[in-house]
Amino acid sequence: MNIDKKTKIVALITLLIGVLLGALLFGGGNTKEEVQQTEVASKVEVWTCSMHPQIRQPEPGDCPICGMDLIPLASDNDAADPDAISMSESAMIIAGISTYKVGNSDGVKDISLNGKIEVNEKTVYSQSSHIPGRIEKIQVTFVGEYVKKGQVVAYVYSPELASSQQELIEAYSVKDIQPQLLESVKTKLRNWKVSDATINKIISTGKTQDRFPIYADVSGYVIKKNVELGDYLQKGQTLYEVADLSNVWVLFEIYESDLTWIKKGDKVNYTIASFPGENFSGTIAFIDPFINAVTRIAKARVEVANKGLKFKPEMFVSGTVKTKIDRKESTISVPKTAVMWTGKRSIVYIKNESEKGISFKLREVTLGPLLRNEYIIEQGLEIGEEIVANGTFNVDAAAQLAGKPSMMNLEGGKANTGHNHGEESTMSMSDDKKVILKADKTTISSEAKKDLQPLYKNYFDYKDALTKDDFNSAKKALLEFEKSFNKINMSVFKGESHIVWMSYQTELKKQTLHATHIKNIQEIRMSFEPISNVMIAMTKAFHPLNESAYVQFCPMANSDKGANWLSKENKVVNPYFGASMLKCGEVKETIK
Repeated sequence: MNIDKKTKIVALITLLIGVLLGALLFGGGNTKEEVQQTEVASKVEVWTCSMHPQIRQPEPGDCPICGMDLIPLASDNDAADPDAISMSESAMIIAGISTYKVGNSDGVKDISLNGKIEVNEKTVYSQSSHIPGRIEKIQVTFVGEYVKKGQVVAYVYSPELASSQQELIEAYSVKDIQPQLLESVKTKLRNWKVSDATINKIISTGKTQDRFPIYADVSGYVIKKNVELGDYLQKGQTLYEVADLSNVWVLFEIYESDLTWIKKGDKVNYTIASFPGENFSGTIAFIDPFINAVTRIAKARVEVANKGLKFKPEMFVSGTVKTKIDRKESTISVPKTAVMWTGKRSIVYIKNESEKGISFKLREVTLGPLLRNEYIIEQGLEIGEEIVANGTFNVDAAAQLAGKPSMMNLEGGKANTGHNHGEESTMSMSDDKKVILKADKTTISSEAKKDLQPLYKNYFDYKDALTKDDFNSAKKALLEFEKSFNKINMSVFKGESHIVWMSYQTELKKQTLHATHIKNIQEIRMSFEPISNVMIAMTKAFHPLNESAYVQFCPMANSDKGANWLSKENKVVNPYFGASMLKCGEVKETIK
């Protein structure tokens, strides 16, 4: 009995110890889990749509209204700086945001040039006739024919030459009495390029010639033919022009804005459309000392040896000149995609890291020239600072929705979504009232490009009708244009491209709002200029066309302020003045 009692006591004590240990090990599990859940919940991000800020979701995804990617909406308490927008690393990845550390640039600017192969004007020669008379036979019959020095190019009948031959025969008969007369007649014939052999033959036979040959003075290819069989010639009249094509010129067009960057002696790397895959180079030997008053361009000349006549005049050429900025101080540059340009100001977003996490803050910068895909920064940044390089539009949209300083509102405050579904949106600046049209390259899907094609067709029909002064066709095209952009499904534009497209759509809607009430060609041309600005920006951003497009400019349009338009052809046909000034303008840019 004693043993059983001791056993029971030990068992009871063991049980009590087990209960206590269990309580210590597992009893607080629920409390700890609740604390962890509370901490996680406090870190949950709210995701919203930049175009529809009423949407709030606890995780990333697509906007249920427009289908664009949601962006993180951070709490004001997350950032140490009240003007900065906070964002986690995971949110940055989902929003496609990458950064760039500011550094020095090599200061090299790439300038694209277009031009053509041209005849070397130094080798052009005008073949003239030294004999007055009628062309009895012509040996050079077409442009492009090769002429060799010394060959007969034409036979001429000349009454004056026939009379001079008779004088020669008579002077010879009295040479013993009047030798000076004979020499005088011979000199007269030599001035007409009659050879001594021909003169002696006339004297020996006593017979005059009816036709005299004209010989080629130089060798070359005929580039212009001025006479035909039976034409009457004056002494010194040009028969044809000939050029030596063993050396040709490559003439590049330099826009007025690029003239300060290009100088004689600069190297040009160029390609020729007729020789795909081949690269050529040369040195600028001459730049026009004046610019064309209509096209506002000057021409730069590169002289090229043309072995085997490989280069043909009028071949199209595309070239690039690399020029370096001449500065003593260091040159700071940032990627083109990092800068948001609003017309009067340029901004970037600075990345800051602290104990509270990552934040981005807007800063205004002063832009210098564009070098390839980078902007020179004149003022506003320091070497070593980190800025947003890609996804700048997403950061700005998040800042705008959070009431932070943004591109649309430097002071911060309530966000303007710029998208009201049925109401007229205002994508205007707070100070200069100018529409913001983003033209930086933005990727869109093939489906979005397909949806844009009818819009471009209607625009080009609109432009062509204006060049012909055809009001009815222009108005019809404008109304079709309005229908086309209203039919575009905005859900095919994803991410940043959705925001960009909405800014274009808003402006196009504003410009076509009263299209049905337009009554004359002057009114419809007034609408063409702002619509063209949108189409140019859209083409630069989305690159939706399968062929090159050309930005053309008329300096006299828009009350002499100048106006641009978009064209599928390199040839300038002016839609702002039509037949009255059809060729006024220049090609400012090629969008490939």
